[in-house]
Amino acid sequence: MLSPEERERYARHILLKEVGGPGQQRLKAATVAMVGVGGLGAPAALYLAAAGVGRLRLIDDDNVALSNLQRQILFGVADVGAPKVARAAAALHDLNPHVEIEQRITRLSEANAADILRGADLVLDGTDDFTTRFAVNQACHDLGITLVSGAVGRWDGQVATFKSGHTKAAPQARRLPCYRCFVPETPPNVETCAAVGIVGALTGVIGSLMALEAIKEIADAGESLAGRVLIFDGVSAHARTVALKADPHCATCGHG
Repeated sequence: MLSPEERERYARHILLKEVGGPGQQRLKAATVAMVGVGGLGAPAALYLAAAGVGRLRLIDDDNVALSNLQRQILFGVADVGAPKVARAAAALHDLNPHVEIEQRITRLSEANAADILRGADLVLDGTDDFTTRFAVNQACHDLGITLVSGAVGRWDGQVATFKSGHTKAAPQARRLPCYRCFVPETPPNVETCAAVGIVGALTGVIGSLMALEAIKEIADAGESLAGRVLIFDGVSAHARTVALKADPHCATCGHG
């Protein structure tokens, strides 16, 4: 149940017919694992903590660097050199002490992904490494966890929700795609923000959209993005969604 203080804190959510008291209680009961607490994870974590998600599991092995501050709004100058997870936990607790923060100062890999993500109701992946993304996707598919994935580059970004683990026993025509149906292999000549740059506010847009989709999934509000990818072009201020289909030959969720 929500305390009187929580009812006041989340009053604007509770007024929404798509959320209401039951949706806010689902948020309070949820555990969200966040892989990466950087450009995308920082704004997403702030909005999920503010929204009243009951438990946030922060997973990152990196330290705050001065060059992060152009876009990673969870941190300040005093945090440079400190573990991102530890400094993020302190800031999120200050924002909303009702949220429990689990700190995992470690690098997620294929070997530990299932153990790290087990027990989460939803996973957000804001990493910039395809090996990690594939490991997160495999674990979410195997464990039956909804995955919200975000990515950015220079001026454009994308958000998608993957729920293949919920439909893996269904006939092929009814299965939902996983991340590797969308990105089967590591693309050639991958560009990094360190090499080509990125506009800082873009990570706020995409990270906030990731948080929005996570809130919708947990509160059972609105239309799920599962089976689609939302593509945002910051230069033209244009957004569109593209349908995704499950690949029967996918290395993660395919059946032959």
